[in-house]
Amino acid sequence: MSVPRNIHPMRRALISVSDKSGLVNFAKALADLGIELLSTGGTAKTLRDEGLRVIDVSTVTGFPEIMDGRVKTLHPAIHGGLLAVRGNREHESAKAEHNITDIDLLVVNLYPFESTLARGASTEDIIENIDVGGPAMIRAAAKNHDSVTVVVDPSDYDAVLAELRSLDGGTSRNLRTHLAGKAFARTAAYDTAISTWFQNAGGDNLPQRLNLAAEKAQSLRYGENPHQSAALYRLLDGRLGVLDAKQMQGKELSYNNINDTDAALEAIAEFDPVVSPACVIVKHANPCGVAVGETLLDAYQKALSCDATSAFGGIIATNSRLDAATASAIAKIFTEVIIAPGADQEALEILGAKKNLRLLLLPAFPNSKTPSRTVKSIAGGLLVQSRDATGVEEIECRVVSKRQPTTEEMQDLNFAWRVAKHVKSNAIIFAKGGKTVGIGAGQMSRIDSTRIAVRKSMDAAAAMGLTVPLADGAVLASDAFFPFADGIEAAAEAGATAIIQPGGSIKDDEVIAAADRHGLAMIFTGQRHFRH
Repeated sequence: MSVPRNIHPMRRALISVSDKSGLVNFAKALADLGIELLSTGGTAKTLRDEGLRVIDVSTVTGFPEIMDGRVKTLHPAIHGGLLAVRGNREHESAKAEHNITDIDLLVVNLYPFESTLARGASTEDIIENIDVGGPAMIRAAAKNHDSVTVVVDPSDYDAVLAELRSLDGGTSRNLRTHLAGKAFARTAAYDTAISTWFQNAGGDNLPQRLNLAAEKAQSLRYGENPHQSAALYRLLDGRLGVLDAKQMQGKELSYNNINDTDAALEAIAEFDPVVSPACVIVKHANPCGVAVGETLLDAYQKALSCDATSAFGGIIATNSRLDAATASAIAKIFTEVIIAPGADQEALEILGAKKNLRLLLLPAFPNSKTPSRTVKSIAGGLLVQSRDATGVEEIECRVVSKRQPTTEEMQDLNFAWRVAKHVKSNAIIFAKGGKTVGIGAGQMSRIDSTRIAVRKSMDAAAAMGLTVPLADGAVLASDAFFPFADGIEAAAEAGATAIIQPGGSIKDDEVIAAADRHGLAMIFTGQRHFRH
């Protein structure tokens, strides 16, 4: 076998695309370079309508397109032209014997399976948009990239034309290798989307073989720290998120901005704007203030009052359209990112004066109840689980204390439990009047989280000129059970009146007894909200 030349001249191209953006200009340029064009179906018609000479694939195969186009390119005359190793005696002999001509350029993009799925098409329509011949040709051309150039993305047309013009009608091995990598990545992502759809349809949410497909959305300046490289990828699972938001102003989002904004978005999605305006303020992926209010301004001010110090340089998410009054209040302190479903013109003008502030608008927020998967990388593997999509409405709470919670306490307990789901473990949340008044997060022991939450409530009170901690008269939510009664003692000492927690500790009797001793109402949820 002879060694293939680095520069391979191009004489024949096969073009079959569903995405016809840039197609005509590209094909005309190929024809001007003397490259023969083969094509199929709608692509061939588009090119002929523009006056280009096109040879039908059926002319090459000697066989018509059949079965509604399901069978047209699956033929030795096509795959032999793509797979034949140039200069290999056996291959050259087979080509001559069977009248097979080389195909030097393959331009294919696949039936639009992903977009068909996204628009909620029927099962029949989805099945018909599973491409068979396209992936087969792409893989054949990419395998034989020593000689064949494969293009699956219209954005690569210009690069191919540039080399054809500068290299006397040929392409370099470097470009062919690059395009082959893109080609295999495309078929892998395509097959992943299809297999995921079948698995979901069959109820297999944690399949034996898990495939993940993601498309690079943008390169980032760096990762969590400047010495780490990073990029943002879009998962092709249809779940709304930060990637779908429109950035109205401000600097490019950083890795940490995106991570924190995602945390804020998931937390704000817990609160229905039809019920009440809500605001979440996040710092380092943890909520430092959450509140609902009569107005959005009210919700923001209440959320800010929980921990104004941590809110500096934080991320703000609202479930309601930004108005001028709220925008003016937010503009008084340094904020990294705001994400909201919309903004009034006056609010846009007010925030526009803060040039470094990133403002993201996302009309539809993710549904907190929609089942989906979360994935976390570990050394040599992935941890995959179903998303924590259970809300307070879906669980059966039971009062385990002698005292029943009041109506007001019950409202705050439900609110605090929603927030606990989004605070890193060990999580302790004090809440009163529809707002958090003290949050303890991410500590190694629950008593430490409780002490931190109490301390935060004391600091917030001092900032407001009050001498009594905000935790006084508040309720408390714990994301997991109290292993000892010391957490209850600390909560009671801080002035808590009611507690919501999963229960399930071997010390539950002691914990309940402590609550009763201090006159606290206590609810067991039977479900925890660990978040690591």
